[in-house]
Amino acid sequence: MDDFTREDREEALRAIASMISRTEKAKEKFVQGTSQHTLQMNRLKALQIASSLIAKELTESNAVDCYSGEDLKNALAPITSLISKSEKARTKLAQGTWQYTMLTNNLKALHIALPLLTKALSEVL
Repeated sequence: MDDFTREDREEALRAIASMISRTEKAKEKFVQGTSQHTLQMNRLKALQIASSLIAKELTESNAVDCYSGEDLKNALAPITSLISKSEKARTKLAQGTWQYTMLTNNLKALHIALPLLTKALSEVL
């Protein structure tokens, strides 16, 4: 966690905000109650938590206090899944493409968020 600069965290917030926006758009394409819709809802909640945790680091606020231990625990799987899927997808892209750059930025943001999530979870349990 300490290896990341303030600028890294600010960039991570922007990347996660973009992921949230794309997830909200994707969610609309699925019928409520389907597994795809539920997946998008879980991702959305996890990304919102990740955003709050990074914002907390930047502002030293208690933004995460609105999330329960269960919320934090439930956010782990979607975040680790996004990391895995993004790493796999990035291997299929050429460096220098906008998609490769986007996934690289997303991965950096998720790698900033994951230890913050783990830390927050350990503090509430």
